[in-house]
Amino acid sequence: MFACQAKLILRARCAISVGRAGEGGGMHRTMEASAEWFRHPGTATVLGVVGGVGFAGLLLAVVLVSGRPSPAAQGLAALSITVLVIHAVLAYGLVEAGIFFGLCVTVTFALENLGVATGFPFGHYAFLVAPDLPYVGAIPIIVGPLYFGIGYPSWVMACLILGRTGMRPNDRFSLFALPIAAAFATVQWDVVMDPPNATLWRAWVWYRGGGFFGVPLSNFLGWFLTTWTFFQLIALALFARPAKARSSRPRTFWLLPILLYLAAGFSQIAPWLTDGGGRVTDPGGGVWSAADLRETAVIVMLFTMLPTATLALLRLFDVPDAGTAARRAPNEFA
Repeated sequence: MFACQAKLILRARCAISVGRAGEGGGMHRTMEASAEWFRHPGTATVLGVVGGVGFAGLLLAVVLVSGRPSPAAQGLAALSITVLVIHAVLAYGLVEAGIFFGLCVTVTFALENLGVATGFPFGHYAFLVAPDLPYVGAIPIIVGPLYFGIGYPSWVMACLILGRTGMRPNDRFSLFALPIAAAFATVQWDVVMDPPNATLWRAWVWYRGGGFFGVPLSNFLGWFLTTWTFFQLIALALFARPAKARSSRPRTFWLLPILLYLAAGFSQIAPWLTDGGGRVTDPGGGVWSAADLRETAVIVMLFTMLPTATLALLRLFDVPDAGTAARRAPNEFA
């Protein structure tokens, strides 16, 4: 009887093993079929077109909507930041992208909270925007990712302008030059958007006003200090890590952060063209022309952000594409 039971158990185990093997084989075949679908040239073309159309729609929405604080503008900012985080992961890998994002938001929240508490380095100011959002100390949680959202494109442009198309410092000169160039590119955006957001929309305010449509010089010096600090830490971290061989990226891959940077600047055009005039008073008692403020934002954008992005684009298209990898110099589009 025990022999019969043993035979029955053995047969049952064999049946279970065969069933499991069949399930595993079916799952494996399903995964292979899915991978083959993604590898198919037609599928890649369709996904590329869909992605391109979606990204073009995002750029257009940023240009048309993001020039005025609103829930829609906040949503577009969150979506843009998400796209840039994904781009950074694809460009640098998960670990280095995490280092970039982590250093950026950590330094930002530390210095922004210091600024609200002491007035250094930005001046005496307070955030009024998004009171329902969570806060990190006295700073809305969106502020840290916003620094990344403009800082990451600025870093990419600095790398291109300085000829470090490996997108990282590779010598002592670039170790210190890249953070300076990237910080200037980031502050250019702040010079464009701070007066309308502070003085017109009261997203944040300087209690003592300032000479640039209610914004003091200390704000821009504080922005430079903050962004230079985290860019320098990022440069040191990337320089200390061995550069891993990654698949070559086409030019269009690096277009994405540059175009988002430009879209953020171009978003000031719609309010200038459509919004009314009148006078606006900053918290320090300064009275300003709203029309002049909007026009100045566009002028500054056209002769700061646009030239910087243009230089980066010229450098981007001045070097061989990924298709000519055999003739690439060591720095080019790693």
